[in-house]
Amino acid sequence: MEERIIKTEYSETMQRSFIDYAMSVIIARALPDVRDGLKPVQRRTLYDMHELGIRYDRPYRKSARIVGDTMGKYHPHGDSSIYDALVVLTQDFKKGIPLIDGHGNFGNIEGDGAAAMRYTEARLQKISQEAILADLDKDVVDFVPNFDETEKEPSVLPCRFPNLLVNGSEGIAVGMVTSIPPHNLGEVIEATKAYMMNENITTQELMKYIKGPDFPTGGIVCNKDDLLSIYETGMGKIKLRGKVEVEKVKGGKLNLIITEIPYTMIGANIGKFLQDIASLYEQKKAPEILDISNQSSKEGIRIVIELKKDTDVENFKNLLYKKTRLEDTFGVNMIAIADGRPETLGLKSIIARNVAFQYEITTRKYTTLLNKELEKREIQEGLIRACNIIDLIIEILRGSKDRNTVKNCLTSGVIDGIQFRSKESSVMAQQLNFTERQANAILDMRLYKLIGLEIDALIKENKETNANIYRYEDILDRRDSMAQVIIQDLDALKKEYAKKRKTQIENAQEAVYEEKKLEEMDIMFLMDKFGYCKTIDMTTYERNKEAAHAEFKYVVKCRNTGRICLFTNTGQLHTIKVADIPFGKFRDKGLPVDNISNYSSSTEDILNIASQSELNLYRLLFVTRQGMCKIVSGGEFDATKRTVAATKLGEEDELISIKLITEHQHLILQSKEGYFLRFDTDEIAEFKKTAIGVRGMRLGEKDVIENVYYCQPDTEDSIVYKEKQVPISKIKLNKRDTKGTKIRV
Repeated sequence: MEERIIKTEYSETMQRSFIDYAMSVIIARALPDVRDGLKPVQRRTLYDMHELGIRYDRPYRKSARIVGDTMGKYHPHGDSSIYDALVVLTQDFKKGIPLIDGHGNFGNIEGDGAAAMRYTEARLQKISQEAILADLDKDVVDFVPNFDETEKEPSVLPCRFPNLLVNGSEGIAVGMVTSIPPHNLGEVIEATKAYMMNENITTQELMKYIKGPDFPTGGIVCNKDDLLSIYETGMGKIKLRGKVEVEKVKGGKLNLIITEIPYTMIGANIGKFLQDIASLYEQKKAPEILDISNQSSKEGIRIVIELKKDTDVENFKNLLYKKTRLEDTFGVNMIAIADGRPETLGLKSIIARNVAFQYEITTRKYTTLLNKELEKREIQEGLIRACNIIDLIIEILRGSKDRNTVKNCLTSGVIDGIQFRSKESSVMAQQLNFTERQANAILDMRLYKLIGLEIDALIKENKETNANIYRYEDILDRRDSMAQVIIQDLDALKKEYAKKRKTQIENAQEAVYEEKKLEEMDIMFLMDKFGYCKTIDMTTYERNKEAAHAEFKYVVKCRNTGRICLFTNTGQLHTIKVADIPFGKFRDKGLPVDNISNYSSSTEDILNIASQSELNLYRLLFVTRQGMCKIVSGGEFDATKRTVAATKLGEEDELISIKLITEHQHLILQSKEGYFLRFDTDEIAEFKKTAIGVRGMRLGEKDVIENVYYCQPDTEDSIVYKEKQVPISKIKLNKRDTKGTKIRV
C-alpha cells in the first residue's frame, strides 16, 4: 500500500484532539447524568451487579468478582476506579442513600481506606433493585453497545427519583468541576410532586419542601438566606458548622463535645482538625484546653475537649469556628450532563428534567405492558372461541395431514387436503378467520384446557386482561393518570426509605472571637543546630543559662508580642510571630522553624537571627561571596510581611555573613585562594537595603570569599586557617577594595 502523508495545521490538530479528549472525559467519565444522577462507572457497576443477580435478598459476592466483571464487560478503565466507585456507593457517611450494601471493611468517616477488593463483599441495596434497576426488561431505556460491541449496556438507568439531588455528586472533568450536595429523600420527593402539580412553581416555592442540603454527617448550614440564590443559579457557597454540646463534669470543669462535623471534614480532615486544636494550645491561643480525645465510634462522632473552670465557652466555640475546620465552606457547582452536554442546573431545572425522564420511562413501560396485554388478549379470545367450536377444530385436526394444513384452515378457511365427516363441517371450516398468533396457540393448547374449570379460569383471566388494557390505555392517553402513577411510586418510596433530616438549616451569626491580650514580657528564643525552636521564660533561662548557650545555636532575647527575624544566604528576611513559636519548658523539643515560617532548610541557610524589636539598636553589615559589602540601619527591617528581600544581590551571588554591629570594628575577609584583607568597618558606607553595596575585596577571576571574621582593633586573638592558628596581628590593617595579603601556613 502506497504511503500517504497528510499535511495539516499542527495547532488545529492539537485543538481538535484536545476537545475530543475533554468531551470524552466530561461525558463518559467525570460528570453525572441529570436523569439518574450517576456517573458511567457507577451506572455500569450497578448494572453489572443486577446482571450477576447480586440482589439485596441474595448472598453477598466478592467485590473483586464484581469489579472484574464490570471491567471486562463495560468499563475498561482500570479496576481501581471501579472499586473506588463501589466503595463510595456503600458509605452512608458520603451518600444520603447508599446504593450498595457492603460487607467488610469499606473505610470509615475518619479517612481509613477500604480493605482490598479481594477481602470485601457487596450486594445491591433494596432501593437500588426496586427504584433504579427495575423494569429494565420493559424497554424503558435505550441499550447501547459496550466498548468492544460484544455486550449491550443501558445508556441510563430508569431511576424513579431525583438521585442527583438525593445523593449529590462530586467530579473533576477537563475545565469544569461538579459539586452537588446531598438532600433529604422525603423532601426531594415532596418537591417533585409539587412540581408535577404545578410546572410554573418557583424555586422559592420549591424550597418550602426542600429546606436545604441534608448532609449524612449532619451539622448546621449557617447561611440559609443564601440558599435561594444557590438553588436558582446552581452555584454558590454553603457555610457549614459542626454541632457542639456543652457538658458539665465534676470539679466545675466543662467538656465541649462535638457530635456532628461539617461534611467537608470527612476523612483525613478530622485528624487535621485535632492537630489544629493542639496547635492552638501550643501557640497559647487556647490555654483553657486541658485535654482532647476522639471517642468516635460506629455509633457516631464524639470529639471531647476538656476545658478549665470558668472558661468562656461561647468565645472558645467561636475560636474553633474561626481557626479550625469546625466551620467550613462547601462550594456548590451543580454541573451535570443534560441532553448529551454539560450544563449548570438550578434546583427547579434538575427536578424538571427528572420529571420529564419519569414521564418518558413510564410511557415506555406502559407501552410495553400494553402491547403484551394486547397479545395476551388476542390469544385468550382465540382460545375462548376455539373452546366453543372445539368439535370442529378436532375434526379439522383429525382430517389434516400436517400442521401447516391446519394452520391455513384456521387462519384463512382453506380446506384443501382436509377430510371432513360432513359437508356442514366443511362449510363452517371455510368461515374460520383466526389470527396467526391465535392459530399457533390453538395448535399448542393441551387437552386439559378443555376442562370446565380451566375454561372458566380462561374467561376470568381474559376479563383481567381487558381491565389491564383499559388501565394502561388510560395511563398512556391521559397525562393526569400517568402523573398519578408516578406520584404513587414516589409515595411508596418515601414511605419505605425516607429518613428524618440530619442537617439543621439556619441563619447563624458570624463567629466573633475576642482574643485575650497577652501580658507583654521578655522571653528567650532558642533554636538548635537542627532548626528546632521554642521560647522559654526569663526565669527558666537564667537557671539554665550555660546549658542554653552550649546546646543552642541561636539564643535571642525578644518580646512575646514581637517578631523574630531570620536572615538567609539568599538575601531573604523571614519573620515569625513570637506568639506562633511553642512556649514551654527548657527540655521541650520545640518545632522545626520550617513549619512556622516561609523559610525552607532545603533551599537556603540561616546566617543570623535577631529580635525585630532590637534591630533598631543595631546596624547590619552584609558580606557576599563575591566580596560586596554594605551597612544597613536595623530600622529598615521593620517588616510585617512573612518574607521580604533583605538585600539586593548580584548575579550568581549569595550572602555569607550578616553581622549586627553597634560600633566600628575590624573586618577580615578570607578568600578561597588564601588571601586575607583586614580593614575598618568605618570604610563601608551605609546604604538602603535595596542597594548592592561596595566592593570589600578585589578577587581573582575564580576566587570567592570563603570566611568572614570580626575583631576589635587591638585584639590578640587568632583565627584557624587550614587547621592552624593564625594570629590576627599577623594580618596587617589595609584599605577596602584591595587584594589583601596571601598567608601561607
